[in-house]
Amino acid sequence: MSHAFSPVSEGDAVTLPAFDLLQPESLRKALEFLDENRNARPLAGGTCLLVDLRKRTTEAEILLDLTRVRDLRGIRIEEDELVIGAATTIAEVLADSLVEEHAGVLHDACRTFAAPLVRNRATLGGNLVHASPAADTAPPLLVLDASIELQAIGRRRVVPITNFFTGPCESTRREDEILTSVRIPIFNGVRHAYTKLGQRKADAISVVSVACLAIPGEGPRIALGAVAPRPTRAWDAEEILKGVELTPETAKLAAKVASEEARPIDDLRGSAAYRRREVEVLVRRCLRQLIDDQGGDVDGS
Repeated sequence: MSHAFSPVSEGDAVTLPAFDLLQPESLRKALEFLDENRNARPLAGGTCLLVDLRKRTTEAEILLDLTRVRDLRGIRIEEDELVIGAATTIAEVLADSLVEEHAGVLHDACRTFAAPLVRNRATLGGNLVHASPAADTAPPLLVLDASIELQAIGRRRVVPITNFFTGPCESTRREDEILTSVRIPIFNGVRHAYTKLGQRKADAISVVSVACLAIPGEGPRIALGAVAPRPTRAWDAEEILKGVELTPETAKLAAKVASEEARPIDDLRGSAAYRRREVEVLVRRCLRQLIDDQGGDVDGS
């Protein structure tokens, strides 16, 4: 089904530019539409894309509305993975007991995601495809070592999330692909911590965000948001913690290394120097939480 929408003007203000809207009801049909219309833009919640269209910072002659495609929604266990459909809303992720049990760090991030009205519209896949350096769900999924499932006509591929983001609002998704699901390995005995710094307590874009994860037998994982051209793991800081006990002293050292790894910029939400300083504070805070949750020192070997 296709509809045409025209801009609506109020004085000098224009809301949305004109576009055609395709509304498939199956994944197969959606992929066919996208294969036939390579300039179409997939639309899920629209909380980023529609805003960008209004601001004229992006263009789209055709929008491919995925909200009717049931195959893109839902949360389930498949063997040793937690699978979340790309069109599952942030509110649905937050409310799901499987996510809370097996991906608690993602659950915590969704709790701080924008405001309730936005969480009811925004989708996990949309947050990732937009590929903002400040995407709230990216650092948790990075430490969870998640994979991104992408499909096109006759092709399916699974990309490690560490390879998915390529730059500010850029990813490895090809123009004929739809992000269909996020796949998260399930581990036992995991401890996690997540924190986010914004300009206010609610409905704020991250100035800095940090996710940490401790898996038995491994050194802690650390991921950073809003302080580099893309969400990223703090690989050098993680290396510091391999084969040693996680103590307040080693946590302090790793936090300093993480701040040196960050590549922040100056913008309206904070200076680069401020962000770098806060990376050190927040990473140390998250690592201390891992220690406290263990009831003492953590073996990082």
